[in-house]
Amino acid sequence: MLFELRTYTVKPNSVPEVEKRFAEAIETRVKYSPLVGFWHTEIGPLNQVVHLWRYENLQERADVRAAAIADPSGNWPPKITDMLETMSSDILIPGETNDPLDGPREWGNLYELRMYTYPSGTARNVLKHFSASVERRAAIYPHGGFFMSDLGELNRFYQLWPYKDWAHREEIRKQYVGTDIWPPHTEERPVHQLVRHMVPAAFSPLH
Repeated sequence: MLFELRTYTVKPNSVPEVEKRFAEAIETRVKYSPLVGFWHTEIGPLNQVVHLWRYENLQERADVRAAAIADPSGNWPPKITDMLETMSSDILIPGETNDPLDGPREWGNLYELRMYTYPSGTARNVLKHFSASVERRAAIYPHGGFFMSDLGELNRFYQLWPYKDWAHREEIRKQYVGTDIWPPHTEERPVHQLVRHMVPAAFSPLH
């Protein structure tokens, strides 16, 4: 099992139109493989749409993408080229204790994606340690998942956290900040940290 995280930076003020065009085309695409989540950034790098896809392996990814593009409807990919600035794709390996993300989850209207880059060879240890330690944190509210990059931006560890809204995020954080509930202690230290706060699109299965 693997996941693909696709991040598109679009022209300022074009996010609503980009989401609209994805919404019009998504029915064609999900005939071939499931969409896990679709968001736009609210805090962090702005003017981005972020989508997460689930595959069994890279060959399924290649086959599915070819089939969707060849769909007789001609609806995929969505017609957004005129609004695109940059595109990136990262292949992620999930943690062992992750939710399988195999269908809709009604977790909330705010998602926090933490991306920490570690020295070469250490991100896998961080993934294992966080996955083994998450039970007490998940007892407060579900975690969206932990992932490690396998292709694309390497040596990255990803944390996906859902919240109902901003107030709920503050409420949850008050329950563990300054305690030993979370985060777990690890010897590894990140060399770079990036956080995106994201709002799910209306058609996102994670919402």
